[in-house]
Amino acid sequence: MNKGSMRAVGVIPARREVALFEHPMPRVAAPTELKVRTIEVGICGTDREICSFAYGTPPTGCDYLVLGHEALGEVVEIGAGVTQFGPGDLVVPTVRRPCPHDHCPSCRGARQDFCFTGDFTERGIKMTHGFMTEYFVEDQAHLNIVPRRLRDVAVLVEPLTVAEKALAQVWQVQQRLPWNNGSVDEAHRGAGKTAVVLGAGPVGILGAMTLLVSGFKTFVYSRSPEPNPKAALIHSIGAKYLSCETTPLAEFVRQVGNIDLVYEAVGVARFSFDVLTVLGLNGVFVFTGIPPHKPAIPIEADSLMRQVVLMNQAIIGTVNADRPAFENAIRHLGVFKQLWPEALSRVITGRHPLENYRELLLGKATGIKNVITLER
Repeated sequence: MNKGSMRAVGVIPARREVALFEHPMPRVAAPTELKVRTIEVGICGTDREICSFAYGTPPTGCDYLVLGHEALGEVVEIGAGVTQFGPGDLVVPTVRRPCPHDHCPSCRGARQDFCFTGDFTERGIKMTHGFMTEYFVEDQAHLNIVPRRLRDVAVLVEPLTVAEKALAQVWQVQQRLPWNNGSVDEAHRGAGKTAVVLGAGPVGILGAMTLLVSGFKTFVYSRSPEPNPKAALIHSIGAKYLSCETTPLAEFVRQVGNIDLVYEAVGVARFSFDVLTVLGLNGVFVFTGIPPHKPAIPIEADSLMRQVVLMNQAIIGTVNADRPAFENAIRHLGVFKQLWPEALSRVITGRHPLENYRELLLGKATGIKNVITLER
């Protein structure tokens, strides 16, 4: 490897290949750009799906895409116009970059998570290289500073933003009725309400933590029967874990009661639509998962439509996140670390060198959250 290149892991779609290769060392080229040394990169289902070539698009003119969109790094160099960061700062980057069109009000208003054109790019996913490499350069507009005390868990910021954006939308949607008892105190906004999380992966577990600190009585409904490490973690934070393999839906509802909010974090359509049928009066169901393309499934559409109308229900989807979601995720990680330090640390199952990329990306998924570390 020469001084002008560095190690990176990515995909070469034309050859259907996942590889560790040399990637050009980035350089600060604009006044508001920063060079960041990558510390950790999280592995998620999106990365594994890109490695199965379900999607993932290299930048224009390049035959490969560097992976990685969940990252923690340390600033090592700043441009002359950088005002918000300095060398040594810990930062977490956002994922989506705005489209170039003047007629897109979302992107022009720094809300590319609601892009109207679809011409956005995403680091490590769509037309922009990701962070699974030793250094990256980014504009200060797309970075978020992280306190040093969160260094060991800060790689969880991006997956936590899924829940942060979802809950922000829930509060907005449910302003249509007196749903939060008029409380402005975060710890009581969900008081008296019951939330159900579907799935016990990192997005589900972090979502359960967010719901708990918002005052919801929280249940996690997932596949694996107890005992298992995810269930133990969930019980340790004060939520209740139930397995769909040992607790059928009717029994689940009997134990849970009226369901005010469902936060779907499993990406399985059949399971999710089954639970949608038991959503409570005035309830809201949030979809976050993206199922793979599979044959169509039958649903009782007439019954479901009647239910949604007659019970004043709302169904929303959410993808990506804005800056407030990242800021709230960083703040909540601090809260989680105070409330449940051991449980939060157990969300990260293992830290691995970059050379283990094939096992992590192509092997059987294990644990909760696996992380590639580039620390020397």
